[in-house]
Amino acid sequence: MRENKIIPYLSTKKLYPENQESPIHFLDNGQTPIHYFYRRNHFAYPILNPLRFGVEISGQVSQPRFFNLNELLSMPRKSLLIPLECSGNKRAKFTPEVFGEQWQDGAISQGKWTGVSLTYLLELVGLTPNALEVLFQGSDYGNKPGKLEKFHFERSLPLEKALHPDTIIAFQYNDNPISFKHGYPLRLIVPNWYAMASVKWLNRIKVIDHHFTGPFQTEDYVYYPDKDSDVGQFPVTTINVNSIIQQPLDLAILETGTHTIQGIAWSGLGPISEVELSFDQSETWIKASLHPLSNQKYAWSRWSYEWKVSQKGEYTIYVRARDSIGRVQPITPFWNRKGYGYNAVSHIKVKVN
Repeated sequence: MRENKIIPYLSTKKLYPENQESPIHFLDNGQTPIHYFYRRNHFAYPILNPLRFGVEISGQVSQPRFFNLNELLSMPRKSLLIPLECSGNKRAKFTPEVFGEQWQDGAISQGKWTGVSLTYLLELVGLTPNALEVLFQGSDYGNKPGKLEKFHFERSLPLEKALHPDTIIAFQYNDNPISFKHGYPLRLIVPNWYAMASVKWLNRIKVIDHHFTGPFQTEDYVYYPDKDSDVGQFPVTTINVNSIIQQPLDLAILETGTHTIQGIAWSGLGPISEVELSFDQSETWIKASLHPLSNQKYAWSRWSYEWKVSQKGEYTIYVRARDSIGRVQPITPFWNRKGYGYNAVSHIKVKVN
C-alpha cells in the first residue's frame, strides 16, 4: 500500500483581497513552485482583456508604442533567479505591534523570471531629455481606505533603476507562463527591491518628467518611524539583509543528539558573505556553513549548522546574516508605523528532552 504524501499549504492572512503566506519553513528548493509562492494583493484580481495582452509605453518618449505579447516573446530575453519579498514580511514580529497583514516569515518566494529588459524597450521608443521617472500601472484597481476615488496599483522607478539591464518585463516564471494570480501575462521584476516595485498585470508604462506622487508611492511604502506622525522619513526600496531558521521549527521538541539547523539568508545589496548562530543570547557567535547558488547574484543563500546537544533543557537559537558590503542584521529592528523592512536577528526556541 502506497503511503500518502504529506504536503504543506499556504497560510491564509486574508481572503478578500487574497493574501496567502508561503510555507517557507518546508521548502528547500532554490525555485519556489508557483503553488507555494506567497500572494499579496491590495485589490480583487483584475478582469483581463486578451485583446490587450501587452504593454503600452508613452509619455516622455519619441515614439509611443504598444508592444503586444507575441512581439515581446520574440525579443531577446534573459532569465534571472530572484527572490521577491513583501516589504511587510515578518511584520507580526514588531514590538509594539503594528497594523497590517500579520506576516510571519513566509512573505518571500524565489524563482526564475524570464523576460525582456525594460531598457531594451525604452531604447526602441526613445527617451526624451525630460525623462525623470518611469511609471508602471497594473490592471488591478479598487478603493483604497480613506479615499473616495478608485486607484490602479501604480508605482514609479527612478530612471537609473528603470534602465538597469536586469529590470525586466517578465512573461515566464520557472519556464512557464506567469500564473494569473502572480501577474499574468506580464509582470515588472525589479531585482534587489522589495516586491511592491514588481508591478503585476502590467499594462501601461509612462515615462514622466516629474516625481510620481500616487498613494502607493508617497503614502504607503514609506517608513514612518514616529508612531504619532504622518510624515514619512524615506521610501521603502532596497531589501534589507535578512535570514530565517527554517528547521527546526520554533517551539519544537527535540531529542538529545545531532540536529541540522538550516535556513536561508538574503540581501538587496550584494550576496550573503556570512551567517552566524548564537546559543547564549547573542553573547558569542558561531559560523554556519554557507551553500550559495553558484552564478546567481540575486538569489538567497542556504546555510546549515550541525548542532550536537547532549544536555536536556530549553534553548534559544539566534541567527544573523551579513552581506558583502558589511550590512548585518541588528538585534533590535527599525520600528516603523506601517511595519516595513523587519530584519532583526531571527531566533527560535526549542526544548530538548
